[in-house]
Amino acid sequence: MTGAVRVCWHCDEPITDPEDAVLVAHEPGNSGPGWNVWAHQAHADRIEPHPGAVRALARILLARTFPQGG
Repeated sequence: MTGAVRVCWHCDEPITDPEDAVLVAHEPGNSGPGWNVWAHQAHADRIEPHPGAVRALARILLARTFPQGG
């Protein structure tokens, strides 16, 4: 049995060397466990954070900094 083929999220090329693979994220699935997101070591720093997650985090930080009511 062969291992799973890992594909770089940045360049969409297969990662043939397991030592070159970097786990950069985990995408949750709607009806299952989800999947891991991989990149080449050279491309790992080029992966942008998910914009929805950034917006949610910004709203949480703003709500904590500037509480309404009270």
